[in-house]
Amino acid sequence: MKTLRPAFTLIEILIAVSILSVAFVYVLKVHSDNAKYIVYLSERNKHSLEDSLFLGTNILRYHKDKKTAYDILERYVKIKEDESRTILKKTSREIFIPEEIKIIPPPETRGPTALVNEVKLKDKHSANYWHFKIQAF
Repeated sequence: MKTLRPAFTLIEILIAVSILSVAFVYVLKVHSDNAKYIVYLSERNKHSLEDSLFLGTNILRYHKDKKTAYDILERYVKIKEDESRTILKKTSREIFIPEEIKIIPPPETRGPTALVNEVKLKDKHSANYWHFKIQAF
């Protein structure tokens, strides 16, 4: 009479477990990387919203200065609440403005002349913004 072979050998079970563990580790790594990117993007979005406090037309006079949002907004907005004032004073950026760029159309073509200023706001999540001013047609 024939004897029945066991369902799986020990080696087959070890190989299957190792394949499953490698796949599981890879899935966990991808998940943790995605979580890091999500946190990074949400922080960037929050800082972009805070950067909008610094992007008025008067920002061009603060080259190589470190300013708080309160310093920039106090001329235009009356802030009565102490909590809001404290939050704005904690929000600060180092401002760097490279040399102004003048864009002139070619002599044979008529078109507008523009002045372009780059505004670099330096912080944990630094960002670059551009001011365009059309001078003449």
